[in-house]
Amino acid sequence: MDNGLREKAKEASTKAYSPYSKAKVGSAVETSDGKIFLGCNVENASYGGTVCAERVAIWKAVSEGHKKIKKVYVYTHDGWPPCGMCLQVMAEFADDVLEVTFGDHTGKETTKKLKELLTHAFTPEHME
Repeated sequence: MDNGLREKAKEASTKAYSPYSKAKVGSAVETSDGKIFLGCNVENASYGGTVCAERVAIWKAVSEGHKKIKKVYVYTHDGWPPCGMCLQVMAEFADDVLEVTFGDHTGKETTKKLKELLTHAFTPEHME
């Protein structure tokens, strides 16, 4: 993966606040203009207030004016894929050919296009 997204996502995972699940997740998001934004999961005792690493990274990008996502890397110890809510947020800010890679502590990686992971995304076009 170019731009060191794996290492950046892995580093971001060390900043996770996960006292309940103990799962440390990190994400690195590359925008269409090459900027990289990092995120980690942030849990909350109410559980509903918990936010995944992917959404943290995407919201950081959007809050800085970058609304087009080109690549997403998700790092967890066991190589978990993004959840459905994160995939839906990706669909808001990316094309269905967005590259989503998830990797684990052994170096194993899986890369899929967003349209493979979320086959029937609800997109802004539905609101027109």
